[in-house]
Amino acid sequence: MCGIIGYIGDSKASPILLNGLRRLEYRGYDSAGMATINDNKIEIRKDIGRIDKINSKINFEEMEGTIGIGHTRWATHGGVTQANAHPHTSNNKKIVVIHNGIVENFQELRNFLKDKGFKFYSETDTEIIPNLIEFEMKEGEGFEEAVIAALRRLEGYYAVLVLDEDERKIIGARRGSPLVAGIDGKNFFIASDIPAFLEHTKKVMYLYDSDVIILDDKVRVFNLIENKFVSRTIDSIEWDLEQAMKGDFDHFMLKEISEQVDTVKKAMSNDKDIVEKIVGEIKKSKGVFFVACGTAYHACLAASYVFSKVANMHINVVLASEFKNYEHFLKKDTLVIAVSQSGETIDTIDAVKAAREKGSKVISIVNVMGSSLTRYSDDFLLTNAGPEICVLATKSYTAQVVLLNLLAYAIVDKLDETKSKLNYVWNTIYNLTTKTTRDKIKELAEKLKDEQNIFLIGRGLQYSTALEAALKIKEVSYIHAEAFAGGELKHGTIALIEEGTPCIVFVSEENEKEIISNAIEVKSRGGFIIGVAPKRNDVFDFWIKVPEANNFNPIVQIIPIQILAYQLAVLRGCDPDKPRNLAKSVTVK
Repeated sequence: MCGIIGYIGDSKASPILLNGLRRLEYRGYDSAGMATINDNKIEIRKDIGRIDKINSKINFEEMEGTIGIGHTRWATHGGVTQANAHPHTSNNKKIVVIHNGIVENFQELRNFLKDKGFKFYSETDTEIIPNLIEFEMKEGEGFEEAVIAALRRLEGYYAVLVLDEDERKIIGARRGSPLVAGIDGKNFFIASDIPAFLEHTKKVMYLYDSDVIILDDKVRVFNLIENKFVSRTIDSIEWDLEQAMKGDFDHFMLKEISEQVDTVKKAMSNDKDIVEKIVGEIKKSKGVFFVACGTAYHACLAASYVFSKVANMHINVVLASEFKNYEHFLKKDTLVIAVSQSGETIDTIDAVKAAREKGSKVISIVNVMGSSLTRYSDDFLLTNAGPEICVLATKSYTAQVVLLNLLAYAIVDKLDETKSKLNYVWNTIYNLTTKTTRDKIKELAEKLKDEQNIFLIGRGLQYSTALEAALKIKEVSYIHAEAFAGGELKHGTIALIEEGTPCIVFVSEENEKEIISNAIEVKSRGGFIIGVAPKRNDVFDFWIKVPEANNFNPIVQIIPIQILAYQLAVLRGCDPDKPRNLAKSVTVK
């Protein structure tokens, strides 16, 4: 949600910032803007719309200077207008700020500043930040001290970058929202995510919560909580820009769906000692919670069935946004396993913070090294899925399911045996992502593209798959899709079935009789039955063959529906990589 990039160095800033913003488009946005400093003069250009469309109108690359900041905005406070687009300036036009997050006490601060004579020209909460800095500087503070003083007044979560036209430096800060620095000699980058500057450097510095970073001819970090300058390590990342680019694919979504053979292999590559250490924590805990949002929640739900069947363990699966209602169960011997692709999802981070306050142990499963979640956790496992640029989670979901399943099998000392069985799953995934399969599913998409509603049903592990499949369809094609446990149809939902209503049915050998019976109920009322199953059944009007994978069915059965969702989006003229109203990292409540 919102994209931030800054650069200071020897090169012209605007082309670097523009390319960085393009690589942050996956985060979701409705407007974009840029500020540079040249000869101690700030220039700002911004507008609403897509980056390339804006650039064709106002030509960002004309902007001079070797220091600057760029932003893509996803509206929270204030509508989608040029005035509300970032950057925002102070009343004296000397301070410029870009901001991701929400200032929760902005009304109070706005009133305070109005009483001091400040005026406001947008509806955003962001505009108070440069004016607070100007106020502090009028009170006698230097630029750095004024930024720190202003930040201390803010409540809520944020990532900000600040420029002063009289100073050749960028000041950045984060609390709850992601911000990472890139270092290449005397060239410094700072952004919401690594792909924004990956073509320039692989050396990164992950910032902690309440860090304030100052970039001029060196890097300094001040922590607001510790109230002192601190040291942060410089890491080198392993993946490169090529992995983050589309290659021969039309969209990142299709590319990332097709990468899932490798994703499964990489998820399995975690150090066995780390896996067994985490298994030890699970065994000795008295109560385990899986906490996650969206797709990650569905991965956790699927894993809870496997933990029950394989390890004979009950797992509490809770939506992170609802976790506060379960906090009174947390004890020192409780284990909370938080699952997130980005490691920056605010609801998940808040749940983890609550667990830590209760003294509970926290382990995270995450895709981004150095993310907030890795730092709030006692230990973590990386899914190793590589950069996932499409807003929709595809390969990160399968990686999460693999890791969670491996933990379940490791509890009963079957880790190595299970890894061997996954060789079969690799072959299945490969076949399901071939062009032949994609073309077959496109035939189905042609039949469904004008539908208003699609229902999906499953039992057991297939119920969790139905939930994830429904999410994929509705978030990218905007068709209303709803999932149910097969046995729940007769408790009300079957009233919605009419002639031609599409219903996708997920079948496994374990629940075949029961779920086929449910499918027959739907078909007898006129439903169009799409079977995702290892073998054909007469009830199916359309059959997608997916070989039986037992407890790994959630991995293989979701892939054809990921492809279906993609094909539906394309046929309906939707952008599969950047669905409306959605953002990759949800960093505000």
